[in-house]
Amino acid sequence: MKRISLSLLCLSALTFSAMGADNKTSATPAAADNTAKNERDRSGAAKTSGDQSESPADIKITAAIRRAVVGEKSLSMTAKNVKIITTKGLVTLRGPVKTAAEKATIAKLAAANAGGAKVENLLEVKAAK
Repeated sequence: MKRISLSLLCLSALTFSAMGADNKTSATPAAADNTAKNERDRSGAAKTSGDQSESPADIKITAAIRRAVVGEKSLSMTAKNVKIITTKGLVTLRGPVKTAAEKATIAKLAAANAGGAKVENLLEVKAAK
């Protein structure tokens, strides 16, 4: 009986200490405000992934560029997740990257794998926090 009571007491203490630690680490995070970017994307003027062409040639170009970007070990995960949109032989690169070097590397990889298609580099260097 003493062993069960002691076990329950220890379990309760661990539970409450975990809850207390969780409350301390979850101080109100800064609200993400990307309203302007969402409105820009909704306007129709900016290309989104929905604008990707279904033509086999455009899909082949996009896939080749994506393979090159994902295979580049020097790029951050943020940079590897940029949008690559190919429509009628025009490649558009959009999204955030961490540094100007990443922006240049992705542009270089896109040009090398675009098969002669024009590359429009709209990548944005994300400000360091």
